[in-house]
Amino acid sequence: MNDPIGHTGNALAALLAADAPVVAPLVLNPLMARLASAAGFGAGYVGGGALGFVGACSEANLGLTDVARCGFEIRSQCALPLVMDGTCGWGDPVHVRNTVRTALAAGFAAIEIEDQILPKRVHHHVGREHLVDRELAVAKIEEAVRAARDGGMLVIARTNAARVTGFDEAMRRADAFLLAGADLLLVMPGEPGDLERIATRLPPRLVTMLPTGGIATLGATIDELGAMGYRLVLDPATPLFAMARALRLSYAALRAGEIDPTVGSDGAAEEKEVFAAIGLEQMLEIERRTVER
Repeated sequence: MNDPIGHTGNALAALLAADAPVVAPLVLNPLMARLASAAGFGAGYVGGGALGFVGACSEANLGLTDVARCGFEIRSQCALPLVMDGTCGWGDPVHVRNTVRTALAAGFAAIEIEDQILPKRVHHHVGREHLVDRELAVAKIEEAVRAARDGGMLVIARTNAARVTGFDEAMRRADAFLLAGADLLLVMPGEPGDLERIATRLPPRLVTMLPTGGIATLGATIDELGAMGYRLVLDPATPLFAMARALRLSYAALRAGEIDPTVGSDGAAEEKEVFAAIGLEQMLEIERRTVER
């Protein structure tokens, strides 16, 4: 059994206490969350990068309320525990406190806070990242932990330092984040092999992000990640790119007068799947008992 993580009242913390890592794919709305839950996932990830792209902008343009609203809408229709991409906390420690309180109110089980500058720059999408000083990054995690405790939320402290200033600085930040009370650490790898180096250096309270395409593209299985000490595995992009590809092909086929390559000619079958996912039968039953007698 791995080290206990977090708070017993948190459903995600309970899942993380199991031997196998929790895999949380991207979910951006209630339908995606219900489909992820039906597929057997125990948690979902509300990723800022993908949410920005859906808005035809960037994560750098998102406000706290954009992400919080997404979580509120999902949690109103689905019990799947959610991890919030809290980006850089939307400010200094006092702003981080408000960010965490807002995330708690929206029903998130965990929040990820990273150490990039604010306002975040669009260039982070293409690998050019800028970090705040270590002292400020630690202060923000400390305040996030204080704000999260009463509500039982998990705090994931993320550093991109391995990709900016090197592996050693990433480890210094990770150590400091643990001392600040972070429940989990997300150290973004800077080079091939860093996944194992991170796991060798740090305690088994680790989070990682999958490359586009899912676990099969990582070069390690979920069980192998668990053996290294990774407790939470996030897929921040694959469902978004799958959705974008399906829409692009659909619009092209419709414009050409062809059958949609994903739905095919049997739209009724897919409609039934959507009805099942949204719980249409339960809604119909309410009406049959009340206004549709």
